[in-house]
Amino acid sequence: MHAKTDGLQNRMTLATWGLLALLGLIWGGSFFFARIAIQHVPAFTLVLLRVALAALALHLYIFGRYDIYRELKARWPQFLLLGLINNAIPHTFIFLGQTQIGAGLAAILNATTPVWTVLIANALTQDEKLSLAKIAGCLLGLAGTAVLIGPSALPGLTQAGSNIPLWALLFPVAAAVSYGFAATYGKRFRGLAAPVTAAGQLTASTLIMLPLSLTIDTPWQLPMPPMTSILAVLALALLSTAYGYILFFRIMSRAGATNTSLVTLLVPPSAILLGFLFLGETLETTDIAGMLLIAVGLVVLDGRLLPGRAKQG
Repeated sequence: MHAKTDGLQNRMTLATWGLLALLGLIWGGSFFFARIAIQHVPAFTLVLLRVALAALALHLYIFGRYDIYRELKARWPQFLLLGLINNAIPHTFIFLGQTQIGAGLAAILNATTPVWTVLIANALTQDEKLSLAKIAGCLLGLAGTAVLIGPSALPGLTQAGSNIPLWALLFPVAAAVSYGFAATYGKRFRGLAAPVTAAGQLTASTLIMLPLSLTIDTPWQLPMPPMTSILAVLALALLSTAYGYILFFRIMSRAGATNTSLVTLLVPPSAILLGFLFLGETLETTDIAGMLLIAVGLVVLDGRLLPGRAKQG
């Protein structure tokens, strides 16, 4: 196992690091674009537009390769479940939360995804059990989450200069939990070409979100959103989702899943920077402390720094 990981680490060239940084910026941008769009597009409709446009773009990109239509027909129940827990549920929770919180804070809370993935994999699988490093990383990540949510969870206390409802903080965390289940369930798609898995889940989540959007949001009765929101929706779907998946798969093919997972550390700073520059968002001291705890927890979960130091000792 360690030999395989070391081989993947050696493939992290300067160009690959550049692609990883670009992916972090693009996925951080998804929280930025969502914060703009959600002001004028209801959450269920925004999720529908995101997944439907991204699915269309990926189908055009694949254009019949990889026997995609045969795979979609054979695995449609599995794709429906994956689309539900990896797209429909988490995107809806994040967008609903972002009606009350900024892009940076939503990205920080969602960065707990690897923590929940480790805990869920430990409970549901036989080959990914908790180690001391994983336990330490989970505790640090959960402590960071508690720091972020804590002030709003106590009666009579709110964060300085803000009045954020507790549900708005819990929804991005619930989205991270859903992503954790999706990461564990998604292992059964290892035999498929990655673009097929992406297109399949986005197609399925489109079918899930369509009736929800039509019945809950009744989008035909909504006023036309401003051009800034329309452009944000397009960027969210085409750049952060469709192109983001393509870039993600390219990095994974070059550097492996472990190295690619480092993008989790880059998404919150990107979202924070974009929110600060263009939306006037700021973070409280507790937000920064929570982000640092989560970041340290993810580094410990990654597990590569500590073994390296152990070898030196």
